[in-house]
Amino acid sequence: MFSHNKRLQYTVHVSMPNPGLANLMLEQFGGPQGELAAACRYFTQAIAEDDPGRKDMLFDIATEELSHLEVIGNLVCMLNKGAKGRLAEGVDEQGDLYRSITGAGNDSHLTQVLYGGGAPLVNSAGVPWTAAYVDTIGEPTADLRSNIAAEARAKIVYERLINLTEDPGVKDALTFLMTREVAHQKSFEKALYSIEPNFPPGKLPGDPRFTSVYFRMSKGEADLKGPWNEGPDWDFVPMTQDSAPVDGRTGWASVELPEGDAELVRAMATRTQSRTDIDPTTGAELGAGVTPPPAAKKK
Repeated sequence: MFSHNKRLQYTVHVSMPNPGLANLMLEQFGGPQGELAAACRYFTQAIAEDDPGRKDMLFDIATEELSHLEVIGNLVCMLNKGAKGRLAEGVDEQGDLYRSITGAGNDSHLTQVLYGGGAPLVNSAGVPWTAAYVDTIGEPTADLRSNIAAEARAKIVYERLINLTEDPGVKDALTFLMTREVAHQKSFEKALYSIEPNFPPGKLPGDPRFTSVYFRMSKGEADLKGPWNEGPDWDFVPMTQDSAPVDGRTGWASVELPEGDAELVRAMATRTQSRTDIDPTTGAELGAGVTPPPAAKKK
């Protein structure tokens, strides 16, 4: 059960409208790293979670992300407020109105005209929000790692938005939102490492023949090594075009078919086999005026 408090979680004050900045802010409203994606991600995880502590945490953070959605949405609307009025009432001449909403080369005219200066569920390029942004898989040791990465990506986007504005009120609100991404990362990390064991994700162990092997698949300059591919935990294996399959077998794909299916596959292969004794003339060649060669006799 939800209830709504009309006051924002964090106060928003915008010193001056800026439609271009509002358009960029939509990245955190309806974008892949945005607050709605985060809220839906954690909410779906919470519903399926069996551990009462993690369930409570996920519901709390999911609900806070909706509060953040409200904060960023209000920022978008406040930054759009002046242009919204001019656009709705048509008080400017056509050229002046267009310049006012496309100033500094921004493309905010798209959201101004299509959405009336509101906060649509699109990203800064106008791409609609999609549930594909919600990457829950139903395994806590995988989902918590994904959550940590999602909060890190969102923090980086907020940093970039902060660097784009001199408005002290906007910077203040964005700094709060950015900081909460850090707090959520900490909660998710604590929850992940409270599961023992938590690596590898899931239940099944990896094949011990390959879990500590690093395959050098890219060849060129000198091999750079570090703790990710050298040391007592790693077996460093250079791979070349002549390397044998790592399982020690042929490396060819095969399937055992029932005899009836095998006959049909052979018939299809025969029917669709390419001839190597002809050089057919293509439409492109005919268009270029190439004279077709005499037809070859089929063998």
